[in-house]
This record gives sequence, C-alpha cells and structure tokens, in this order.
Amino acid sequence: MIRSKNFQFDNQEQWEDLGNGIKRQVYGYDETIMLVKVQFEADAVGELHSHFHAQVTYVESGIFKMTIDNEEKIIRKGDGYYVPPNVVHGCVCIEPGMLIDVFAPLREDFLAKK
Repeated sequence: MIRSKNFQFDNQEQWEDLGNGIKRQVYGYDETIMLVKVQFEADAVGELHSHFHAQVTYVESGIFKMTIDNEEKIIRKGDGYYVPPNVVHGCVCIEPGMLIDVFAPLREDFLAKK
C-alpha cells in the first residue's frame, strides 16, 4: 500500500525545486488522494499540460492567470478551481504565491522523485 506518514510538518517536509521559479512540497497521500503545496515566484509558468487525475486547487496566496480547457481567469487568494481528468490546464504567476493542489488518485510521478 502506498501511503504517507500520518502527520506532515512544514519545516520537516522537503521542497522539490522544479526550476523556473516553482517549488513543490508533497503532503499527505494514499492511492486515492494526494495534497501538494506549489510555490510560485512572479512570472513563473506552470506549462499547459493534462493528466488522468482529477484536480482541485485552492489559492493560498498570490495572483495567477489560470487556463482550463481554453478558458482563462485571474484567480487570487481564497479562490479555487477544479480540473477534470485529461483536461489541458496551466497558469502564469502574476504576483508570487502558493497553490494547494489535491489530486485523485495520487500523483505517483511526484513520489518517484522523492
């Protein structure tokens, strides 16, 4: 069974530098769900991509230009969005910030790099 430890603490979880002003911190997960924090510097680009996972995201801080299936919106702290499986999406960070992503099922590709 794939499963995280029961508790995660900000000062103990490793940040993975993805380059180009983006860092990721993996939190709790099992085979069905995963929580991930993603930190963006201004002008960082989350390239357009798709995956078979459903994704729900909360904007913890910052301002982003978010694209989901060719629809573009400006999102800020307190906003959120849903990306259905296999739908193209991506973002541009306008003001530095952090996104809190939830994936179902978990992103096994994120664990392969740990």
